[in-house]
Amino acid sequence: MRRFDLPLGRGRVLDAGGPTAIMGILNITPDSFSDGGSYADLEEVVAAAKLMVAAGALVLDVGGESTRPMADAISLEHELRRVVPVVRALVERIGIPISVDTTKAAVFDEAWRAGASILNDVSGLSEDPSLSQVVARTDAAVILMHRRGNPRTMQSMANYNAVVTDVVAELALAVSRAESAGIDSRRVILDPGLGFAKSAEHNLALLAQLDQLRMGRYPLCVGPSRKAFLGVLTGRTDPKDRDVATAVVVAGCAKASVELVRVHHVGFAADAVKVAEAVSAAGVLP
Repeated sequence: MRRFDLPLGRGRVLDAGGPTAIMGILNITPDSFSDGGSYADLEEVVAAAKLMVAAGALVLDVGGESTRPMADAISLEHELRRVVPVVRALVERIGIPISVDTTKAAVFDEAWRAGASILNDVSGLSEDPSLSQVVARTDAAVILMHRRGNPRTMQSMANYNAVVTDVVAELALAVSRAESAGIDSRRVILDPGLGFAKSAEHNLALLAQLDQLRMGRYPLCVGPSRKAFLGVLTGRTDPKDRDVATAVVVAGCAKASVELVRVHHVGFAADAVKVAEAVSAAGVLP
């Protein structure tokens, strides 16, 4: 499968010839499904970020509001207080591209001013009507994820005629929203949204046909990390016990030439990418 150049914002692009890149997850939340409440203060966040970079992360993704099923929404002010100081500190002290996981225009705007370069929008530019216009005024890369509904409704909306075809069609609508706002298509990355309004079977079907999600021109970001479907497959109920299962999916993504994977445990993912690339090059994998 063909790999595409990966936009990283602020004029940075990762060449398509390299291996699958790794995005480390930094959830600055008390209630995220697997790592909520992990960081007591800013210094702990920075220390965790440094470990992720040392382990192989090329991008860090900062989230201030949980998107797990049944999560409660938080106020704009609360999200800004969580996210912006962290972004500023990471930009100043870590020095790699920073993504902000938000659906709010004001949060992205302040994070951009603090130095972030990527928007990771789980709503695919559908939740905040002004977000696309704010992003269009920058040269940020934009991850458009597929999701139906919101954290309180999405699991009841996992009904598809054909999940791959339906997800492609709905991602195409997200791309149209971006293009209508004036966002250059070369800045767009698509994410199938594993676990968001999808059953275990839906997730597996999407992973089996990743190339169709590209629509012939877009790089992919895949986020399998510690997801519930891996618990279904392995019987592991604690999300933190699913890092090995996550690494298996990451290896499959590397084999499928996925440009970016989003994970909690960067070291396991980095090893998975290295081994998958090596055995594929050696002809061990078909």
